Amino acid sequence: MSGGDARPRGGDAAAGGDADERRFEGGEVTGPEGGEAAAAELGARLRDRDLGAAPAALNLLENRAPTRRGEIAALLAEVAPRRLGGEAPAHVVGVTGPPGAGKSMLLSALVRVWRERGRTVGVLAVDPSSKRSGGALLGDRARIDADPSDRGVFIRSMAAGERLGGLAPATRAAAQALSAAFDVVVIETVGVGQSETEVAEAADTVAVVVQPGSGDVLQFLKAGIMEVPDVLVVTKADLGAVAQRAVRDLRAALRSLADRVPVIPVSSLPPGQGIEALADALDAHRARLDVAAARTRARRLGALADLVAEHGERGLRALGGRRAAERFLAEQDPALDGAALLTALEARACT
Repeated sequence: MSGGDARPRGGDAAAGGDADERRFEGGEVTGPEGGEAAAAELGARLRDRDLGAAPAALNLLENRAPTRRGEIAALLAEVAPRRLGGEAPAHVVGVTGPPGAGKSMLLSALVRVWRERGRTVGVLAVDPSSKRSGGALLGDRARIDADPSDRGVFIRSMAAGERLGGLAPATRAAAQALSAAFDVVVIETVGVGQSETEVAEAADTVAVVVQPGSGDVLQFLKAGIMEVPDVLVVTKADLGAVAQRAVRDLRAALRSLADRVPVIPVSSLPPGQGIEALADALDAHRARLDVAAARTRARRLGALADLVAEHGERGLRALGGRRAAERFLAEQDPALDGAALLTALEARACT
């Protein structure tokens, strides 16, 4: 597929903007709604697979000021299933694992393979936040190697902020927006360990990256992360025996659990090893997936997570608790985007 009329790679992400201090007031969220027509136009450009709209779209989505909420909703409505006539075409791939496991080098190699196969790629690299600026501590150019002149690749760093789970506050919305325009959208988590399970709710396919000889195999076997991967990746296969032992240990553990998750050994160093096989395994999982059901569930869980992040336990109590909130979400139109679901939850909480 062609990259379209796209700009080169996006720049580093700035901080998430002012803290969103919206409150439940009279059943509605307060704040002006200016600029919604321009925001909707950005969404329409993404829907038309104009990759050049990606940087401006993410700038808006990362702005946490309450005055921009109407614009964000207008943008997301244009890339929602209702406007697309179904789910967005992209394959959303989550890449997670401990720091130092080689996620960024692996992504550099994967991006090259995807581009050789004619696919456009958008990467959302979630980084730790700077305590001074609040922005992403690491920049995309220092972490993922890609040709800056390639108009079919877009890479954006996002600041994780204080939110646990491995994702930045705007990651879900950003993935939804980019999925309308790109063939592959990658979410690389911040890399903090076992708490990074939120990516499983935001991606179609999740690859957990394990580094041999570092204790990562034992960490993987602990509760929590075990339920995340659709594909397991053992990096640094060039290490030889220690990498082969990690692959054997993981496959033995998966057999004891009757789990069919593939374990793919790779080396990201030139000339590379196992990258094509990994790309094939990711594709195979996506081909088996009920995408509509998985994404409907992901949007609902994401809206609930956003409600808790913005309004805390008070918001959940106003809905009658988590189970009541989940029942309410199950009754909503499957074609609604995350922003519309969050609005519905807030309106429900105010009744």
